[in-house]
Amino acid sequence: MANRPSEARVAGLRRLRWRLRGALLWPAFAVLTATDAAIMHWLPIAGEGTGWIPGLLLSGCLNIAGVALLGSLGGLALRRVRPSLPKVVADDYAGTVVLGLLALAFLTAGLVHRPELAGDRDALRAQAQAVHRWVQANGDAFMRAHVDRADTLRVDRDLYRTCVPSPALRRYDCLIVDTSVSPPRVKRDGNRESNSSMNRRGGFR
Repeated sequence: MANRPSEARVAGLRRLRWRLRGALLWPAFAVLTATDAAIMHWLPIAGEGTGWIPGLLLSGCLNIAGVALLGSLGGLALRRVRPSLPKVVADDYAGTVVLGLLALAFLTAGLVHRPELAGDRDALRAQAQAVHRWVQANGDAFMRAHVDRADTLRVDRDLYRTCVPSPALRRYDCLIVDTSVSPPRVKRDGNRESNSSMNRRGGFR
């Protein structure tokens, strides 16, 4: 009878130890979700990058889906290797590994996409310089004075449309810039409609 409190205490300590060992998943979820959002912001896997709030929402949803779909399967596989592990601990370990693999996948995809992103930014910079040169050589006084207020729409991979405000109401002086050649080829667009009325997919730069 005297040993029962001691045995109960030992059993309680054992349970506490398992709970602590099985408490990695959600702290890791918080840290890695923020990490994934930072990766998508600074090393986007596609396009120009993702804002912080959309990045957090997207990474959070993907991490939850990954843990739900793969965490339990991974926990089951882990318990076959280590049968002494409680299910909750095995699932926690497996879910944490899934989160780490997802973060690694985001990082790898971002690094793979980085050269393309750098090329796009170089092309955007080249077209802006070409527009300024064209305006200084061919534009009127109003166009030269307002070229810094131009906005640019990416029409295709190497094709941009840049519009400068004009004195005419709701009319713009627009240029088509082809960056597939060096220096970029620039020609005037006969359509004086604004980029905002033509843009359907958020392509402004």
